[in-house]
Amino acid sequence: MNRTTPFGPLDLVMHGAAGRMGQRIVAAALGEPERWRLVAAIERSGHPRIGTDAGALAGMPAAGVAVTDGWSCPADVVVDFSLPGAVAGVARACVDRRVPLVVATTGLEASDQAAIDAAARTIAVLQSPSMSLAVNVAMDLVARAAALLHRTGVRTDVEIVECHHRHKEDAPSGTALKFGSLVQAAMGQTAAAHGREGRPGARPAAEIGYHAVRAGDNPGEHTILFGLEGESLAVNVRATSRDCYARGALAAAAFLAGKPAGLYSMRDVLGIT
Repeated sequence: MNRTTPFGPLDLVMHGAAGRMGQRIVAAALGEPERWRLVAAIERSGHPRIGTDAGALAGMPAAGVAVTDGWSCPADVVVDFSLPGAVAGVARACVDRRVPLVVATTGLEASDQAAIDAAARTIAVLQSPSMSLAVNVAMDLVARAAALLHRTGVRTDVEIVECHHRHKEDAPSGTALKFGSLVQAAMGQTAAAHGREGRPGARPAAEIGYHAVRAGDNPGEHTILFGLEGESLAVNVRATSRDCYARGALAAAAFLAGKPAGLYSMRDVLGIT
């Protein structure tokens, strides 16, 4: 039976526990024993970290929970921060066990998204292109700015610049694409330009420009630029460590535990209407 934190810690399953973000979520959960109890740490079959203590792997004291390739214990919520292609399996497992699921993995395959949508008809699922609380507040600000500027009828050019570490596999980021979809919904752009080179000519009014920077260990930065004649507006949000995503994922998990079936977002966690 699902419980809420005033009555004791929530039982957490971490899917993708050996990844960079999985380790940070494990560390954050172990650092708040009054709120969280790690009951399972999951990785793909054959992963070299199978059998390793999840706490020690995350740089924390041993948790007494080994990384395994499956779980059968009772749980209050599962957090998935894995890889595209793996989400469909954990979604089906959560449906079978009637356990809520937080999906933080981005760059999903169509089969993953279909599994998420199907799962949300049976269990509570929270999906977001970013677990950062600041990013999700910025999304609300960008949507509002786009709607207000569009209302004036004055031409506004929109460029989205995102920076991430060298290991990130997808570009543009899922967060950048979400910012773009919010702008498009408000302003009606019909085209996207992914970087520019050569002589592309004058910038069309109906496009959104995306620019992806991959360098070093940058945990994530997004700038959404609204360019008008004689003035501009920029919304910038920057992570200084991966811990912001870990804290956001746990905030989402705490929100989701005990919720009825449906598809939720970080807007629900923040109470944005």
